[in-house]
Amino acid sequence: MEKGKGKLIVFSAPSGSGKTTIVHHLLEQKNLNLDFSISATSREKRGKEINGKDYYFISLEAFRKHIDQDDFVEWEEVYSNNFYGTLKSEVERIWSEGKHAIFDIDVIGGLRIKEKFPEKTLAVFVKTPTIKIMEKRLRSRQTDSEEKIRERLAKAEKELSYAKEFDIILVNDDLETAKKEAEELVLKFTS
Repeated sequence: MEKGKGKLIVFSAPSGSGKTTIVHHLLEQKNLNLDFSISATSREKRGKEINGKDYYFISLEAFRKHIDQDDFVEWEEVYSNNFYGTLKSEVERIWSEGKHAIFDIDVIGGLRIKEKFPEKTLAVFVKTPTIKIMEKRLRSRQTDSEEKIRERLAKAEKELSYAKEFDIILVNDDLETAKKEAEELVLKFTS
């Protein structure tokens, strides 16, 4: 998988930090030459998510089979029986198109990619200025139960402790500013 000139741009963050919005913005910037690395997951679809666009939705059994076959660059059981991972074939697909792969990925997965490809990876940790702001954003989505929100907030506390292991910490206080900063970071890294 080391062949080619493609780079890996990792965006990780606790839920509600705005990383997905930032990644979508970056994908719209054609000069950055990015393609979205679609993660595989064993969880159910949420909202209007599309298989093969937002995630590859696969069964828990199939996910475990891919693990056994060493088909992943990285994988993680993010929540109980909810696995996420990056298939090697996905990164190879993007690099074969002459593009850089951009990831919207959990914190541990992001660090694993950085560990495997230290010279090819820019790892960006996105965070809100405070946990209270993150909680407000999670609640405004109206996609999760109260139990799930509490679970995400508890997980966020742990995830924030990993921020210093990333190349860059991007504080998303103002979304437009964060988007611009992210563009500059990616352009500098891939040039």
